[in-house]
Amino acid sequence: MTEERSLNFLEEIIEADLRAGKYQQIVTRFPPEPNGYLHIGHASSICLNFGLTQRYPGYTNLRFDDTNPTTEETEYVESIKEDVRWLGFEWKHERYASDYFDTLFEYACQLIDRGLAYVDDLTPEQIATQKGTPTQPGVESPYRTRSIEENRDLFSRMKSGEFPDGARTLRAKIDMAHQNMLMRDPILYRIKHAQHHRTGDKWCIYPMYDFAHGQSDSIESITHSICTLEFVPHRELYDWLIEKLEIYPSHQYEFARRNINYTVTSKRKLLQLVQERHVSGWDDPRMSTISGLRRRGYTPDSIREFCSRIGVAKRENLVDVGLLEFCVREHLNKIALRRMVVVDPLLITITNYSGEVEELQSENNPESETGGTRPVPLSSQILIERSDFMEVPPKKFFRLAPGQMVRLKSAYIIRCDEVIKDGRGEVTELKCTYFPESKSGSDTSGISVKGTLHWVSLAQALPVELRLYDRLFSVEDPTDSEADFKSFLNPQSLQVIKNAYAEPALEAANESDRFQFLRQGYFVMDKDSTSDKLVFNKTVGLKDVWAKEAKKS
Repeated sequence: MTEERSLNFLEEIIEADLRAGKYQQIVTRFPPEPNGYLHIGHASSICLNFGLTQRYPGYTNLRFDDTNPTTEETEYVESIKEDVRWLGFEWKHERYASDYFDTLFEYACQLIDRGLAYVDDLTPEQIATQKGTPTQPGVESPYRTRSIEENRDLFSRMKSGEFPDGARTLRAKIDMAHQNMLMRDPILYRIKHAQHHRTGDKWCIYPMYDFAHGQSDSIESITHSICTLEFVPHRELYDWLIEKLEIYPSHQYEFARRNINYTVTSKRKLLQLVQERHVSGWDDPRMSTISGLRRRGYTPDSIREFCSRIGVAKRENLVDVGLLEFCVREHLNKIALRRMVVVDPLLITITNYSGEVEELQSENNPESETGGTRPVPLSSQILIERSDFMEVPPKKFFRLAPGQMVRLKSAYIIRCDEVIKDGRGEVTELKCTYFPESKSGSDTSGISVKGTLHWVSLAQALPVELRLYDRLFSVEDPTDSEADFKSFLNPQSLQVIKNAYAEPALEAANESDRFQFLRQGYFVMDKDSTSDKLVFNKTVGLKDVWAKEAKKS
C-alpha cells in the first residue's frame, strides 16, 4: 500500500475552498509572456497549474501575456505551445491578453470616470524620482488634479495616436504615501507606437502587466491565480483594481521560484547568450530552456518527476541540477535502448576466426521484460576502446592486456596474444584468439573472466559524431556576483568527437529514440544528423561524476 503524500499549501487552500462550496470547479492559467523560450523554471509553473486541475475538478487556460509589442514574437508563441504539449499537458482555452485590449481600455475609462485614474505628463524617469523611498513618501504629480473630462479626452487622444512614445501615461490614483511603493499611483497604460504580433497597428497604447494581469484573470474567471514570490508586493494592486472595477474576484497566490545551480533561468540572460552566440540557439542542449533539454534527450517524464520532487514551497532556494540529472538517468535506464559505440578505437584482429560474419543477439534493455533483442554482427576484425587495453596493466585491471582474457559483450571470450606497434611505438593493433565454446548464453568453455568490453565489428561499423555536454557555467550561481555572468561560462561545456564508431543497429535511429551507449552514457540523435553522418547528443552520464568530484574536494 503506497503512502499518500502530504498536501502542499496550495492544495490545502483548494481543498478548503471546495469543501466550503466556494467553487464547484477550480480554474488556473499558465500566463507566459511570448518574449523568449520557456526554461526549466517555467516547467515548475506549468506542472503546478496543470497538475492542480488534473487532481481537482476544473481546467487550465494557456494565456499569453502579450502587452509589450517590442519584445514579443509569434515564434515564441509557437515554441511555448510546443513545450507545454511536449511536457504532457493540454489547455482548455488558448487566450491572449491582447484578446482583451478593448475591454481593458473600457476598464481604464471606468477608473477615470470614478476619479481613480489620471493622465500624467511626467516622464517615467520623473515619476520614478517622485515615488519616494520605502521610508519617505512620494510627491504627487502636478497633473493628478486634472478633471475627469480632461483625463477622458487625453486618454482618448493617447489611444488615437496623437502623442509620441513616453509623452504621457495613465496612472491609478491611489496614495503617494502608501507603505507599498507599488501602490503609489502606478502606471496603468503607456504609449508604444509598435507593431503588435497579433493586433498589428490597431493600438499604440498598451496596458502594463499589473493592469492586464488581474483583469485578464477576472475575465476568464480564474479562481486561483498562481504566481512566484516576486509578485507578492503586486497582490495589493491586483486586489485594488478588481475591487474598484467590481469584477469577478480572482485571487492571487504565490509560491517560491526554484533556482537551479550551474545555470541561469532569466529570459533576458538566455537571450544574451543566444544573441552573442555563446550558444547555437535557444535549443542549444546546454541551455536551461525546455527546447534545449528536449534536444539534449531529456524526457517529459523526467522533468515532471523533477518538478514533483522539488515541490511547492513559500521560500526560495537553490536546487542542485544533479537532482534533474538523477531524474532523467532513472527514467532513461528504464526506457533507453542499449547500443555499443566505440569513441577512441583500437583495432583487434581475431586470428582464429573463420572470417565469416556471425550474427549474434544482444538485449535491447535488460530493465524491460519486453525489450527483446537485436542482431549484432561479429567478424574477424573489431574495434574496442583504446582505454580498454594496457600493455603493462596495474593490479585489478580486468580489461585487455598481453596474455589476459576478457569477454566481448554478447559474444565470446578473447585472449590478447600479440601487440602491433607503428614506428613511433604507438599500439595500432592487437592480435587475439577467441574461444568458440565461450559464446554468451551457451558458454561451455569453463573459462572465467572478470572483464566485459563493448565493441563493434569493423566491416559494419557506422561512423557517428558525438557531442558531449557539460554544465554551461563553471560556478554554482553565475549571477551571484558583480562580475558579468558570462565570465563564468565553462569553456569545456561542449566536446565534439567526430569519428566514433557504432554498431549498425543505430542506423535506424530517430530523434524520438533514447539510447544508452554501453559504458558511455545516455544519448539521443540530434536534428543535425544527415544520411551521411549521424550526430548524437549526450544527455547524461551513467553516474553522477560531479557528486564524486565534490566528495574528493
